[in-house]
Amino acid sequence: MQRITVIGGGAWGTALAQTIAGGARDVTLWARNPDVVAAVNDRRENPDYLGGVTLDTRIRATTDLAAAGAADLILLVTPAQRLREVSADLAPHVAAGTPVVICAKGIEQASDALMSEVLAETMPEASVAVLSGPTFAIEVAQGLPTAVTLACANEKLGDAIVAAIGRPTFRPYLTSDIVGAQIGGAIKNVIAIACGIVEGRQLGDNARAALMTRGLAEIMRFGRARGARPETLMGLSGLGDLALTCNSDTSRNMSLGIALGEGQRLDAFIAGRRSVAEGLHTASAVTAAARKLNIEMPICTAVDGVLNHWADIGATIEGLLSRPFKSEAV
Repeated sequence: MQRITVIGGGAWGTALAQTIAGGARDVTLWARNPDVVAAVNDRRENPDYLGGVTLDTRIRATTDLAAAGAADLILLVTPAQRLREVSADLAPHVAAGTPVVICAKGIEQASDALMSEVLAETMPEASVAVLSGPTFAIEVAQGLPTAVTLACANEKLGDAIVAAIGRPTFRPYLTSDIVGAQIGGAIKNVIAIACGIVEGRQLGDNARAALMTRGLAEIMRFGRARGARPETLMGLSGLGDLALTCNSDTSRNMSLGIALGEGQRLDAFIAGRRSVAEGLHTASAVTAAARKLNIEMPICTAVDGVLNHWADIGATIEGLLSRPFKSEAV
């Protein structure tokens, strides 16, 4: 796996390209925006998404999907809601059996599908893996210690991917639980928005800790219904990612929640940002999926109400606090 392609020129895609190139591998970085491509190739930087990082000379950016598809390993790092479109466009240029690693965190809003289910439709001949875990892109790009989950049904292939992308400071831990590795990373974004609202409303650390813990219960409940393994959800791609995202305003999702809690309008927040807060879309998708599965997810439902149904934040918080007392195991 010497020729590696990263599809997506945002902060996370650029950070992954940087750490992989540091392992003496050639990396093609595909971006839709020609200005991003020019900045990477000509100035060794991506100031729009990952400012302050000098990029490795082994990274070569392109807008050409055909060139990007000619690789031994492909990492899909598009926003979750764009993964179907981009992977369908990429598919004709990728050889059958090429390993494709999903690095997007989310549930498709239009279909309630996990990203692996989307890829099964758009790239059915790919060998699919999932990369997820507690990662801020800037820290990965700077070479700060990071551990992630790599989910792959084929253990030998998983070992090969780890050897290709792993570094002393970027440590993938293997599992075969592809479903579980996706669920934690998707739903934690919704819980992070709730934690941000708590922070913006100055409701205290106790409230944030309670939301994280009960949010984890919702993740476990949803994961159990979808066949995920509990140990995966308690690992890096579940609890680990939840802990990171709910405890720092570096998180796009938590910063969205903080802005809403402080009284900022959602459209004003979105207009001022380049990067996507995936929880904005996942909230409605996971709530719809939970209804179909007959799963109770009050925190996710509350966040969906605030984001997508004009629910009043104060009344929503009061509604959560007025729920009947029950066993913690429920």
